[in-house]
Amino acid sequence: MDSIRKGKEMRHLVVLTGAGMSAESGISTFRDAGGLWDKYPVEQVATPEGYAANPQLVTDFYNERRKQLLDVTPNRGHELIAELEKHFKVTVITQNVDNLHERAGSSNVIHLHGELTKVTSSWQPNHLQYIRELRPEEYEVKIGDKAADGSQLRPFIVWFGEAVPMIETAIEYCQEADIFLIVGTSLNVYPAAGLIHYVPNQVPVYLIDPKDVPVTSGHRVTFIQKGASEGIQDLFNMWTD
Repeated sequence: MDSIRKGKEMRHLVVLTGAGMSAESGISTFRDAGGLWDKYPVEQVATPEGYAANPQLVTDFYNERRKQLLDVTPNRGHELIAELEKHFKVTVITQNVDNLHERAGSSNVIHLHGELTKVTSSWQPNHLQYIRELRPEEYEVKIGDKAADGSQLRPFIVWFGEAVPMIETAIEYCQEADIFLIVGTSLNVYPAAGLIHYVPNQVPVYLIDPKDVPVTSGHRVTFIQKGASEGIQDLFNMWTD
């Protein structure tokens, strides 16, 4: 069992989550059979080139993803990660663009790939002045809706081929981790997949995924071959008993 406290301070638990974290809530994964990439080629809906070629298709695609958020709720895994804040200093680094960690109560969430509920400028997508949160009644973005700089509103999503603005922040948190937990990610998408290499070697690493996930690092990794909620429940019980 990993001690919860480090001297008088809570230990820092850093959690890296991927699509498998939200799958139990009913959000389609991209890579699995029948996932979104089977229906929509990534080049069409998740690249700057796809957006330039057909902004209507891309806008409609993300409108549908937002509407789906209204029909799903955080699962037990999301709730348990939030509850762990009573026992640890918790930082969630997620590759997911949904808001289920926040809705479950997590207070420190780093979104590597953007946020579905936000829109921004097509010209300056990472400029803080132009990023804004949509209310649920605004989830239907239309061609002609403008950002404050006069450009078309685009999803606040990091598309393939674009820089990941939050990666440096995520690296800093990984370097400070006392425990590192990976949930529901294939560790295929970089730079997120490389974050484990910034975790100090002596830090225990736990990986929860029902599939075999190869890990190429020198860490002592404990594999829990279960779904997100069940695996997190096991760790929650171990850490809080």
